[in-house]
Amino acid sequence: MVQYRVGVDIGGTFTDIVLLGDDGTIHTRKISSSVENYAHAIVDGLAALFRETGLAGDAIEELRHGTTVASNAILEHKGARVGLITTRGFRDVLEIRTLRMPRLYDLAWEKPPPLVERYLRQTVDERIDAFGHIDRPLDPAEAERAVDVLLAEKVEAIAVCLLHSFTNPVHELAIKEIVTRKAPDLPLSVSCEVLPEIKEYERTSTTVVNAYVMPVVARYLRALRKGLDAAGIPARLLLMQSNGGLTTDSAAAERPMNIIESGPAGGVIGAQALARATGLPGIITFDMGGTTAKASMVEDGAVTRAAEYSVGAGIMIGSRLLTGAGYTLKVPAIDLAEVGAGGGSLVWIDPAGSLQIGPESAGAVPGPVCYDKGGETPTITDANLLLGYINPAHLVGGAVPLNAGKARRVFAEKIAAPMGLPPEQAAYGAHLIAASNMIRAIKAVSTERGRDPREFALFAFGGNGPVFACGMAQALGIRRVVVPPSAGLFSSFGLLYADVEHHYARSFRRLLRKTDLGEVQRAWDALADQAAAQLAAEGFTGARMKVRRSAALHYHGQSFDLTVPVPDGILDATMVARLEEAFGQEHEKTYGHRAGPEEPVELVAIQVVGLGLRDNGGAPQRVRDSRPEPAASPARAAYFGSDHGWIETPVLRRSDLATARTGPLIVEEYDATCVVPPGARASLDSSGNIVIELGE
Repeated sequence: MVQYRVGVDIGGTFTDIVLLGDDGTIHTRKISSSVENYAHAIVDGLAALFRETGLAGDAIEELRHGTTVASNAILEHKGARVGLITTRGFRDVLEIRTLRMPRLYDLAWEKPPPLVERYLRQTVDERIDAFGHIDRPLDPAEAERAVDVLLAEKVEAIAVCLLHSFTNPVHELAIKEIVTRKAPDLPLSVSCEVLPEIKEYERTSTTVVNAYVMPVVARYLRALRKGLDAAGIPARLLLMQSNGGLTTDSAAAERPMNIIESGPAGGVIGAQALARATGLPGIITFDMGGTTAKASMVEDGAVTRAAEYSVGAGIMIGSRLLTGAGYTLKVPAIDLAEVGAGGGSLVWIDPAGSLQIGPESAGAVPGPVCYDKGGETPTITDANLLLGYINPAHLVGGAVPLNAGKARRVFAEKIAAPMGLPPEQAAYGAHLIAASNMIRAIKAVSTERGRDPREFALFAFGGNGPVFACGMAQALGIRRVVVPPSAGLFSSFGLLYADVEHHYARSFRRLLRKTDLGEVQRAWDALADQAAAQLAAEGFTGARMKVRRSAALHYHGQSFDLTVPVPDGILDATMVARLEEAFGQEHEKTYGHRAGPEEPVELVAIQVVGLGLRDNGGAPQRVRDSRPEPAASPARAAYFGSDHGWIETPVLRRSDLATARTGPLIVEEYDATCVVPPGARASLDSSGNIVIELGE
């Protein structure tokens, strides 16, 4: 009997479901997201697939899920009522934050409100110094009173974050015991367990965010598990983490901070796997859906990760070098840049008469004007339909018919006429502005990280990514665009390539050349043992378990650090020299320079990743879609700007590119449309990807 794994990704407009059999068979389904309860769309979509394929729930061995439920709770301020217990004198860390400003010259910018109101922040008069010595012991009676005050306020979760607890957690553990004794069922987030690292604001913010979303995520996972069981699907449930690895539903409920940005991660992991399979050394991933567009980078086969990020800051539309908005999470995450440009992004004219795109979106309801569900403001999808890029009878295989006449009429009335332009020129202008907005995201993960985008291929997916990819690549000087199979559902598809991952870190600030190497080795071994124990508890042993080490380093006196991998082996003088050299190379890549060999390098934190690997090494490299290719559509006119105007453009299926073709042409599939501009050459590679070579 063929066993299937399921990848599920929930977006602002559609929920994407992919079933992959161990024989390489793939079944896909795209269904409108159920905003009131995202679990409903998952269960309904699986039920529809079961009806189509004749499969039953017992054929599903594993369900892998990327979810935005935690990030939405923060964005909408609908998390738990949290109480915080901290060291006296540090009550206002959440409001003081850091000195970073997201918009340097915007005097009207205001910090977001703290997730814990001031009256719910209790302090205790204790103090542990930076070396772990107890300066002032914790008074148990005072700690009890602080807990009682929060319980009397009927908080729904408690966060505990004391000064320097990462060096000595004894006081935090004492408060944990009190909370557990008085309220055993209350969600509890303790910083020495959540984030035993330096930096007070980052540690406090991360601990509080974890507590803030714990009840929300736990309720969602219970509802999803109940819905799956009721549908006869007893499969194991794994959640995608922000770092690109999977975790169990029980671990996600305890540490929901790790799944805050799980939604976009699946596509990057899938792109990484296909890039390795096809021998591409470097790619920039570009994922454009209905609400946002996201970019990331895979370099030398490795995903680029950030040590921390902000959530709830709104759409990232500016430079990645300007940070400070939102709520900081100091957890590893795939380094993504995001802009508010998706198929549902609204097209509008500002008071100065300039054309603007987003960041507001029509979402799933009412959706673009052409969906004919009540939307009256034009969107990017309406513009692309007007330009001839999208087939009005083919979206989601024809399941979502589009009203092209209404889209053209509304776009002409609200955009083209006020600007004094023909509808196609106004629509093409909207298309170009959306592309320029999204190019900023690509620059944020490339040029702002010291990388030249011209040295990478652009890997495009999402329902709208392949429509825009070639134009953006040409603007950036990128010469190759890759569009994977099932591009419109690729974030779900990518989930099937991920491994289970558990990340552990500990602050360990030492000058490398003067440190006790044995002490550092023992600390690394302790983290590795912790990772191994967690993996073994989840059934990963022997060859299915792998542990990797890394180190956060900086030059002595710097405030920011860079992470480099640490090879296997004993930490000795030779290993120290290798680490310093690896750090110097990464510093030069990122900042354009490095210090001389005499400059001391400081170890900031030690890190370990525990990997749980599948028996068969992951998803097969070649898959076959069970959905038959539709009949070829007739050619249609498409507008390619004032240089080319309207061109009668062939409309192809993916398989038609087994023989290379020169654009212009349009490739239509169930889940996405790919636009190849005039002069570009498109063909299929050995993995079924569309590879588009662009001219000068």
